[in-house]
Amino acid sequence: MSFPITRHRRLRGSAGIRGMVRETVLNVLDFVQPIFVTYGTGVKNEISSMPGVYHFSLDTLKAEVDEIAALGIPAVLLFGIPETKDAIGSSGFAEDGIVQEATRLIKQWYPELLVVADTCLCEFTDHGHCGMVHTHTVNGVVHGDVINDASLELLTRTAVSQAKAGADIIAPSNMMDGFVHAIRAGLDENGFEHVPIMSYSVKYASAFYGPFREAADSAPQFGNRKTYQMDPANLREALREAESDVLEGADMLMVKPALAYLDVIRTIRDQFDLPLVAYNVSGEYSMVKAAALQGWIDEQAVVLEMLTGMKRAGADIIITYFAKDAARWLRG
Repeated sequence: MSFPITRHRRLRGSAGIRGMVRETVLNVLDFVQPIFVTYGTGVKNEISSMPGVYHFSLDTLKAEVDEIAALGIPAVLLFGIPETKDAIGSSGFAEDGIVQEATRLIKQWYPELLVVADTCLCEFTDHGHCGMVHTHTVNGVVHGDVINDASLELLTRTAVSQAKAGADIIAPSNMMDGFVHAIRAGLDENGFEHVPIMSYSVKYASAFYGPFREAADSAPQFGNRKTYQMDPANLREALREAESDVLEGADMLMVKPALAYLDVIRTIRDQFDLPLVAYNVSGEYSMVKAAALQGWIDEQAVVLEMLTGMKRAGADIIITYFAKDAARWLRG
């Protein structure tokens, strides 16, 4: 009698067997939930391009943090939308800055909940770029260059101010050359040797960031970010960026975005042994939400499959706007 030599289906025959041999398992401890904090009072405004994601003022923030903590999510990533902006993003490193104030409150409410502070200037500058700029006008059109080394000083001031406010992890996302070294030195000089750096090591100039620009009010007022964020076509360059951050003292590496860059996540995972973070970005979130609202897909099944793919590719930690939903679904 002829028969298959190998019957792979034996290990798929029941939910119990499939669970027993499952190679990749999502856990709520994998997740980081982003939060957008803004000025004012009584603010809880849904972001139109990101259904289910909100801007919170400090007086409405606690209910959101209560929910995150109750779900067992171990960390939040803070983004701030300030009342005023200027050319150098001074509200980003102000002692009473919106991220600093939110950090103090969260650590007061939940000392064990990890606060990850996004360290960038784009939300705080009036030009929307991630560092200081030199501008000039040609035929009535404003052009500008982001000044790398001068920006490092401001980014370091921002990181130190966030650490002073109680941030557990500093997450610089600016993609300036040498930013990890500068921030590590600044933290150490100010007594924060114990505070780790989660570096946005491999951050592409991606179209998937579109909804975030609305959420963080951080769209560039001229030009784009292609002179400092990476070309989406490049993989070997990602290895160079990650290696630089490792040598400069990064404690964790990140790939952003995640969904279209699973090959990059796997490559970084294979080459470096630091914890690896995948950022499931706003455009990835909004595409799924939009299709789910139309009834075209099963949101729960798609989201859990997508997050599993990121973890299977090599991510140890996943920053995702789906964190709360995924935590509920995993509870069953």
